[in-house]
Amino acid sequence: MSAATPRLSPQLLQIVRFALVGGVNTATFYGFYLALHPLMPYFAAYSLAFVLSMIGSFFLNTYFTYRTRPTWKKFFLFPLTNVTNYVVTSIGVYAFVEWAHMNDKIAPLVAAAAAIPFTYVLSRRILTKDTPPATAF
Repeated sequence: MSAATPRLSPQLLQIVRFALVGGVNTATFYGFYLALHPLMPYFAAYSLAFVLSMIGSFFLNTYFTYRTRPTWKKFFLFPLTNVTNYVVTSIGVYAFVEWAHMNDKIAPLVAAAAAIPFTYVLSRRILTKDTPPATAF
Protein backbone atom coordinates (compact mmCIF):
# COMPACT_ATOMS: atom_id res chain seq x y z
CA MET A 1 0.00 0.00 0.00
CA SER A 2 1.43 3.39 -0.96
CA ALA A 3 1.65 6.31 1.43
CA ALA A 4 -1.14 8.06 -0.51
CA THR A 5 -3.59 5.18 -0.01
CA PRO A 6 -5.87 5.95 2.94
CA ARG A 7 -6.26 3.29 5.60
CA LEU A 8 -9.73 2.47 6.79
CA SER A 9 -10.26 2.43 10.53
CA PRO A 10 -10.94 -0.96 12.17
CA GLN A 11 -14.43 0.27 13.08
CA LEU A 12 -15.19 1.23 9.47
CA LEU A 13 -13.88 -2.11 8.21
CA GLN A 14 -16.12 -3.85 10.73
CA ILE A 15 -19.12 -1.88 9.47
CA VAL A 16 -18.24 -2.83 5.88
CA ARG A 17 -18.00 -6.51 6.88
CA PHE A 18 -21.33 -6.19 8.72
CA ALA A 19 -22.89 -4.76 5.56
CA LEU A 20 -21.49 -7.63 3.47
CA VAL A 21 -22.82 -10.20 5.94
CA GLY A 22 -26.12 -8.33 5.92
CA GLY A 23 -26.30 -8.63 2.16
CA VAL A 24 -25.57 -12.36 2.28
CA ASN A 25 -28.02 -12.80 5.14
CA THR A 26 -30.73 -10.85 3.32
CA ALA A 27 -30.27 -12.97 0.20
CA THR A 28 -30.37 -16.14 2.31
CA PHE A 29 -33.48 -14.96 4.12
CA TYR A 30 -35.19 -13.99 0.89
CA GLY A 31 -34.30 -17.32 -0.73
CA PHE A 32 -35.78 -19.21 2.22
CA TYR A 33 -38.83 -16.93 2.18
CA LEU A 34 -39.49 -17.50 -1.52
CA ALA A 35 -39.00 -21.26 -1.13
CA LEU A 36 -41.33 -21.47 1.87
CA HIS A 37 -43.96 -18.99 0.66
CA PRO A 38 -45.78 -21.49 -1.62
CA LEU A 39 -45.94 -24.00 1.24
CA MET A 40 -47.45 -21.79 3.95
CA PRO A 41 -48.99 -18.36 4.60
CA TYR A 42 -46.66 -15.44 3.94
CA PHE A 43 -46.15 -14.56 7.61
CA ALA A 44 -45.28 -18.14 8.62
CA ALA A 45 -42.84 -18.31 5.70
CA TYR A 46 -41.38 -14.97 6.77
CA SER A 47 -40.94 -16.10 10.38
CA LEU A 48 -39.30 -19.43 9.54
CA ALA A 49 -37.01 -17.82 6.97
CA PHE A 50 -36.04 -15.26 9.60
CA VAL A 51 -35.02 -17.94 12.14
CA LEU A 52 -33.05 -19.97 9.59
CA SER A 53 -31.17 -16.96 8.28
CA MET A 54 -30.45 -15.77 11.83
CA ILE A 55 -28.50 -18.97 12.54
CA GLY A 56 -26.34 -18.33 9.49
CA SER A 57 -25.97 -14.70 10.50
CA PHE A 58 -24.64 -15.70 13.91
CA PHE A 59 -21.76 -17.66 12.42
CA LEU A 60 -20.96 -15.12 9.70
CA ASN A 61 -20.94 -12.28 12.22
CA THR A 62 -18.84 -14.06 14.83
CA TYR A 63 -16.15 -15.25 12.43
CA PHE A 64 -16.17 -12.61 9.70
CA THR A 65 -17.65 -9.35 11.00
CA TYR A 66 -16.38 -9.25 14.58
CA ARG A 67 -13.64 -11.89 14.30
CA THR A 68 -14.49 -13.48 17.57
CA ARG A 69 -15.13 -17.03 18.69
CA PRO A 70 -18.65 -18.42 18.74
CA THR A 71 -19.76 -19.78 22.09
CA TRP A 72 -22.97 -21.38 23.26
CA LYS A 73 -23.62 -18.32 25.43
CA LYS A 74 -23.32 -15.99 22.45
CA PHE A 75 -25.40 -18.35 20.32
CA PHE A 76 -28.23 -18.22 22.85
CA LEU A 77 -27.87 -14.45 23.38
CA PHE A 78 -27.60 -13.62 19.67
CA PRO A 79 -31.36 -13.88 19.04
CA LEU A 80 -31.78 -11.03 21.53
CA THR A 81 -29.88 -8.82 19.09
CA ASN A 82 -32.50 -9.61 16.50
CA VAL A 83 -35.57 -8.98 18.65
CA THR A 84 -35.63 -5.35 17.57
CA ASN A 85 -35.04 -6.42 13.99
CA TYR A 86 -37.85 -8.96 14.17
CA VAL A 87 -40.32 -6.58 15.80
CA VAL A 88 -39.57 -3.70 13.43
CA THR A 89 -39.61 -5.86 10.31
CA SER A 90 -42.66 -7.86 11.43
CA ILE A 91 -44.69 -4.72 12.01
CA GLY A 92 -43.38 -3.37 8.72
CA VAL A 93 -44.25 -6.51 6.77
CA TYR A 94 -47.75 -6.59 8.21
CA ALA A 95 -48.31 -2.87 7.66
CA PHE A 96 -46.93 -2.90 4.12
CA VAL A 97 -48.94 -5.96 3.08
CA GLU A 98 -52.20 -5.37 4.92
CA TRP A 99 -52.47 -1.59 5.00
CA ALA A 100 -50.34 -0.36 2.09
CA HIS A 101 -51.22 -3.37 -0.10
CA MET A 102 -47.58 -3.91 -1.02
CA ASN A 103 -46.66 -7.15 -2.74
CA ASP A 104 -46.01 -9.76 -0.02
CA LYS A 105 -42.84 -10.90 -1.79
CA ILE A 106 -41.31 -7.40 -1.64
CA ALA A 107 -42.53 -6.19 1.76
CA PRO A 108 -39.91 -8.10 3.84
CA LEU A 109 -37.06 -6.44 1.96
CA VAL A 110 -38.48 -2.96 2.45
CA ALA A 111 -39.26 -3.54 6.13
CA ALA A 112 -35.77 -4.89 6.88
CA ALA A 113 -34.01 -1.60 6.06
CA ALA A 114 -35.27 0.23 9.16
CA ALA A 115 -33.81 -2.31 11.60
CA ILE A 116 -30.22 -2.44 10.29
CA PRO A 117 -28.58 0.16 12.60
CA PHE A 118 -30.15 -1.37 15.71
CA THR A 119 -29.04 -4.87 14.72
CA TYR A 120 -25.44 -3.71 14.22
CA VAL A 121 -25.15 -2.02 17.59
CA LEU A 122 -26.75 -4.87 19.53
CA SER A 123 -24.90 -7.67 17.73
CA ARG A 124 -21.57 -5.91 18.25
CA ARG A 125 -22.27 -5.54 21.95
CA ILE A 126 -23.15 -9.22 22.44
CA LEU A 127 -20.60 -10.80 20.11
CA THR A 128 -17.54 -8.77 21.14
CA LYS A 129 -18.01 -8.31 24.86
CA ASP A 130 -15.18 -9.90 26.88
CA THR A 131 -14.00 -12.20 24.08
CA PRO A 132 -10.55 -12.53 22.56
CA PRO A 133 -10.44 -12.30 18.75
CA ALA A 134 -10.74 -15.46 16.68
CA THR A 135 -7.95 -16.42 14.35
CA ALA A 136 -10.27 -17.25 11.44
CA PHE A 137 -10.34 -14.89 8.45
